[in-house]
Amino acid sequence: MTGRKEGMTKRRTESTWEELAKESVPLSPSWYALVRPRVFLKIASTLLPITVTVTAFLFAIGLYLSLIASPADYQQGEAVRIMYVHVPASWMALFVYAFLALMSFFALVWRHSLAEIFAISAAPIGMVFTSLSLLTGALWGKPMWGTFWEWDARLTSVFILFLLYGAYWILYKTYSRRAAAYCALVGAFNLPIVKGSVDWWNTLHQPASVAKIGAPSLHATMLTPLLVMAGAYFFYFMSVFILRAQTELRRRKVVAQRHCERSEAPQSRSPRSLAMARRDML
Repeated sequence: MTGRKEGMTKRRTESTWEELAKESVPLSPSWYALVRPRVFLKIASTLLPITVTVTAFLFAIGLYLSLIASPADYQQGEAVRIMYVHVPASWMALFVYAFLALMSFFALVWRHSLAEIFAISAAPIGMVFTSLSLLTGALWGKPMWGTFWEWDARLTSVFILFLLYGAYWILYKTYSRRAAAYCALVGAFNLPIVKGSVDWWNTLHQPASVAKIGAPSLHATMLTPLLVMAGAYFFYFMSVFILRAQTELRRRKVVAQRHCERSEAPQSRSPRSLAMARRDML
């Protein structure tokens, strides 16, 4: 009898979970099949071992090239090796925020349940990248500029990016998910300011050396380890992002299961009941 009850509860949980996902994604059936939580979990379980393996491999190669194989700079000396940590962290801070803003847009416009989960899963990772960018930038700036911090246009705009990550997280956790999504969209206007700050204003920060018109100004012996480390950072983000998204999805599934255990038979579920379940899940 207990086993039968558990089986019914499990089926009702899966049904409720899928109903809520379907109701929150007003897309065509073909698109709905691609955004179901169950499909994402299946794909994520396959991708995670691959991304973890690639991350470890690229970090091993990148650290060797950065710390041992690459030469010291003729002006900066050994301090230039901070670049291999600082620059990829800065790139990823911008990339993750762009991803966060895009997912927030999907969550607002199409009420995409997975988009909201993707956004909140990516936000802390982006904040870590931004913190690492600011910290390594300060360590690099001391021997080059003679100070750890200057209210330079690039440094200030990256610090604002850090505050935007924090504002999104605080709004999401304490006030309103929609307010957090709007904050992410408004903050996206800071991204071109971060990118163009070294070209639009006279700053202490050096101009772009890789992403610029024409060939990169870095020699191949420095550019190669920089790009390998950037790849390692990207796959690290993918690995942690998948883990966080899986955890959040399963947490919401547990919430849905608890709701089903307290509710009546599936036939008696009303739209109001489903709305309450969605509120608990999100």
